[in-house]
Amino acid sequence: MEITIAKNAGFCFGVKRATSALEMAIDERREGERIYTLGHLIHNTPYNESLAKRGVECISTEDIARVAKLTKESGSPSKIFIRAHGIPKEVEATLRQFSETVDGFSYVDCTCPYVKNIHSIAESNSAEENCFVLFGAESHPEVIGIMSYFEGEKTVLGSSDDIEEKREFFEKNKNKTFIVAAQTTFSISEWKKSQKIFKKLYTNAKFFDTICNVTALRQTEAEALSKSCDFMVVIGGKDSSNTEKLYNICKKNCPGTVRIESPSELVSNKLIPEKMQKVGIAAGASTPAFAIQEVYETMSEFTENFEQMLDSTPMKTLNTGDTVTGIVTFVSDSEIQLDLGTNVTGYIKAEQITDDASVKLSEMFKKGDEVEAFVIRVSDVEGFAELSKKRVDSDKNWQKIVAACENREILSGKVVDVVKGGVNVLVGANRVFVPASQSGVAKDGDLASIKGTDVNLYVTEIKGKRAVGSIRAVAREERRAKEAAFWAEIEEGKVYTGKVKSLTSFGAFVDLGGVDGMVHKTELSWKPIASPASVVSVGDELTVFVKSFDAEKKRISLGYKTEETNPWHIFTANYAVGDVAAVKIVSLMPFGAFGEICDGVDGLIHISQIAQQRIGNPAEVLKVGDEVNVKIIGIDEENQKVSLSIRALLEEAQAEEEAMPEDYAEETEEAAEADAE
Repeated sequence: MEITIAKNAGFCFGVKRATSALEMAIDERREGERIYTLGHLIHNTPYNESLAKRGVECISTEDIARVAKLTKESGSPSKIFIRAHGIPKEVEATLRQFSETVDGFSYVDCTCPYVKNIHSIAESNSAEENCFVLFGAESHPEVIGIMSYFEGEKTVLGSSDDIEEKREFFEKNKNKTFIVAAQTTFSISEWKKSQKIFKKLYTNAKFFDTICNVTALRQTEAEALSKSCDFMVVIGGKDSSNTEKLYNICKKNCPGTVRIESPSELVSNKLIPEKMQKVGIAAGASTPAFAIQEVYETMSEFTENFEQMLDSTPMKTLNTGDTVTGIVTFVSDSEIQLDLGTNVTGYIKAEQITDDASVKLSEMFKKGDEVEAFVIRVSDVEGFAELSKKRVDSDKNWQKIVAACENREILSGKVVDVVKGGVNVLVGANRVFVPASQSGVAKDGDLASIKGTDVNLYVTEIKGKRAVGSIRAVAREERRAKEAAFWAEIEEGKVYTGKVKSLTSFGAFVDLGGVDGMVHKTELSWKPIASPASVVSVGDELTVFVKSFDAEKKRISLGYKTEETNPWHIFTANYAVGDVAAVKIVSLMPFGAFGEICDGVDGLIHISQIAQQRIGNPAEVLKVGDEVNVKIIGIDEENQKVSLSIRALLEEAQAEEEAMPEDYAEETEEAAEADAE
């Protein structure tokens, strides 16, 4: 008789994590500590009965308050384990509240990462314009938990047939975006069929492939195996959704398929047929390895090692301290899972990948990526290996740092924290210590000012596994190289854009990119100024040109004024003799008044040109600040002087009035009076 055990039979990764965490808690239980599971940890009655015998109590949501009260009154610690299926959002909130307010009360979230991923999808897409659709068993704990994370219109479909049955619901929400996902153990074939139907009806749907890849593999293997066998044994809990699906798949292909929860059922219920040649064994995600082994031993007269039977091909051995390469099979923002080509699943927690808490693993990795990692711990019984990518990256990166020190190569990194005497710079996966004197921050300056910045540095010293570096040395060399390039290219008339670095009484110093030049105050404005600060401020950006320079003395004289900004040129481009302009009286003299025509250009209104009648002083008619209209009666290009007249405009107005017919003048006066009223 040939017996074949499906390779992916038994505990999935999520269940392994949950049972492993619980087993560890039981082994390390303190005196008086009470351990609970919120609902059955997995769908497997024999396993749950064994937990009860070891003092683990299964409680319901209603019991949480009781446990909290007991913990508070007794003073003994209690720990509640959340099953792999997950729990509703509001229940977790209750657990969190008690853990924060009751000393000794704690809980451990063993929700499968695949389920957590669906929680995240539901929660992040909660919006009035969305409608959430989940394919799965409506009464299943996993489905109940998932649905609690979506706020808005939502529904659960058990199969593709339910799409038509709930047509009224979908039509009511057809203007919304349908967010469609599936329970992790939903049938792959039914999911594909459902997607095809749904896509035809509602083109605005967004589909998320949330079926666990192990579940998919398990279903695919069971289907292939059942087609080649004349007897199939499917092992799993009576309430297990994924076991139910495995049984239905196998039964369709192999009529001689039986479903059991305990290996003893094979004999007690006389389920083993008298004649059979090929036997297949498949098991749900909640089936312990010992149960599969017992079924195999019951079905076989051979005593071959069970672990060898799980896979007919030789498996690689895995030991703590090994460096392995695996293929990414699952990604969440808390961990990634790897296929290591062994009988255990590898997983790497986020903290064993990077120290940067802002990094999202879902953006770093995708399914199919190859990842090299260090083996921290292996559990063949539990079927997993804890790995560290950071350790491998650190070892490789350290060699680069050592080589950079020997070859005086520039490295790049980020200042991650301020420590006593300096800062730490993260270079790859390793930290390099930079003393305060080599940080580039001024003496007694705030080192925190460079935290979080990207820097270049030299590694100046290696002390065992400690690297010491200098940011200042690289900055100094970069500055010197920049200066050398600047002086090699400078020439008179060349235009630069720089920032005002400092001000003095005689001018402004402008940073041209590592080299400073000086703009004299006479170059800052076309009109006399008392101080450069009246025109520019530190930090202002100026476009300047080189008037002269001395490379040996490292001095540069800069110009800022250009003919384009010359007020006289602006004036002559816009005004001519005979034009009328609005001016502001800026000063009064005995011989006349000066009016500002435009910024930087004043014109003289001679005393004889202020009024039609003779006046003794301009102040009799005008005062500083008055705005008046004038006529330009003269422009002296050579001396850049302008003559203005108010009288000319008054005389022109009088002449026009005298030239009007008497009746028209009266009408004009009446109209003016009406406007005034």
